[in-house]
Amino acid sequence: MPPKILVITGPTASGKTWLAVELAKKYNGEVVSADSMQIYRRMDIGTAKPTAGEMGGVPHHMIDVADPEEDFSVARYVDMASRCVDGVLSRGKLPILAGGTGLYIDSLLSGRTFAAFDEASPLRAALEERYAREGGQALLQELAKADPEAAARLHPNDGKRIVRALEVWLTTGKTITRHNEETRALPPRYDALTLTLDFVRREDMWERIDRRVDRMMADGLAEEVRSLLRSGVPARCTAMQAIGYKEMAAAIRGDGNIAAAAAQIKLRSRQYAKRQRTWFRRNQEARRLLWEPVPNFADVLQRSTAFLEEFGI
Repeated sequence: MPPKILVITGPTASGKTWLAVELAKKYNGEVVSADSMQIYRRMDIGTAKPTAGEMGGVPHHMIDVADPEEDFSVARYVDMASRCVDGVLSRGKLPILAGGTGLYIDSLLSGRTFAAFDEASPLRAALEERYAREGGQALLQELAKADPEAAARLHPNDGKRIVRALEVWLTTGKTITRHNEETRALPPRYDALTLTLDFVRREDMWERIDRRVDRMMADGLAEEVRSLLRSGVPARCTAMQAIGYKEMAAAIRGDGNIAAAAAQIKLRSRQYAKRQRTWFRRNQEARRLLWEPVPNFADVLQRSTAFLEEFGI
């Protein structure tokens, strides 16, 4: 049987860090972050990265593991996070995977593998140059000869995935469609109990999000973004496309309307939380913990404990 781990998910501002730390203290656990933006160094305020006080002395992993200029893929996350989880298990402790990036969580739990690649390889560079010169349609036609299913799924403007599919085929002799089919057939890497935090009323979620953004602004989000831009982090890089950073960078480089940027951050955060809720609701086996308008922390902790004991932890 695969080893047991705990997963804590939910939309932004739903209290995942708090619950993960409380359960880690109770069950001798360590936290492995599943947040696609907290991996970046020097991006603390806008990612709601837990402070030392919020961590409560509990070891946290997969935070501050990359520079903002880097492209950080799901494959890299799975490789690094699985080693963290396995390390926690080897120490006889409970791994607690906590975060709101559903793709990262699903990929890690599923045992999914990713075809090896090197971002600096001559083949990658040559395919990217061809895409820029010949266009997506031409490369899709080439891909269709080897992998018609993948070619049919992709849009000519999706250069990253077109290049990746061709790279896998030319490097391994195996289509990316076949590779994905084989990985889906693999057994799960871990036996996971998933606790999903959410809100009974969406208005309460919106209020929590608005308060969080207000706190970010008071803590210096605008200056954090200015510092990143001054240090040479490109405004177009993946890390700077995160909610909070993209809107604030646009304001700083544009009309300077910081208040309008904060309002946009609240709106985008609400929209993102809606997408997160949709993603996490697909997991029919997850145990849901719903916040009432007046949060009952003791009740949520008690119910979580009951779920863990039922699961055999």
